[in-house]
Amino acid sequence: MGRALVVLLSLLQLTASLTPSAVNVPNRWSAPARCRAATPFMQRGRGRGSFQPPPPKDLTPINEKIAFEEMRVLVDVGGGDDELLGVMSKAEALAAAEERDLDLVLIASKAEPVVCKITSYDKYRFAMEKKRKDQQKAAARGKSELKELKLSYKIGDHDYQVRKKQGMKFLSAGDKVKFSMLFKGREVTHSDVGKEIMLRLAKDLEEYGNLDANPKVMGRQMIMMISPKPKDKGAAK
Repeated sequence: MGRALVVLLSLLQLTASLTPSAVNVPNRWSAPARCRAATPFMQRGRGRGSFQPPPPKDLTPINEKIAFEEMRVLVDVGGGDDELLGVMSKAEALAAAEERDLDLVLIASKAEPVVCKITSYDKYRFAMEKKRKDQQKAAARGKSELKELKLSYKIGDHDYQVRKKQGMKFLSAGDKVKFSMLFKGREVTHSDVGKEIMLRLAKDLEEYGNLDANPKVMGRQMIMMISPKPKDKGAAK
């Protein structure tokens, strides 16, 4: 009995020593390391289309980079107002800027002497960028385009009213309008009828534009140009 118990204990110890936790058996079902994490070269960006060119670099000289030794100095006092400090040497202007914990910015290099401003450089750059964008928008609004409207000497009242409203719209937007009438074959013999229609249209649009010249026949086409009336600056204010 005692011998059988000893044999049983020996078998149990042998079985425990053969378990996977004791024997370093590799786990065949674990994924390779290269599958669990992406290598650096696999990490892509958002593609070529996401590239944005850097904004234009501002080259305005500031502080020690100003190459002039004498300057007229202004100081930003807030609210869009400046105070004149007078004509100073570069060293004096830099000291005045440092005293206020601001920058010395060159704003007029063609003046005699040059003009510099004591202000926050970031604030100055933001104001200049805003001014540049506003000027671009104003220039885009001020551009006049040439619009063309085609007519027929047999035009009906409905189509006439449509062309008239289109002309009013273009002229009100500041665009020049070209009215054209094409004569096919022997229709050119009715050019006098076409001229009457165009002159009638010019009269109906005289509140919105000025007739550049009377309608002219060029080959088989009649042309009439109407330019928008200049805007009243006083009314715009």
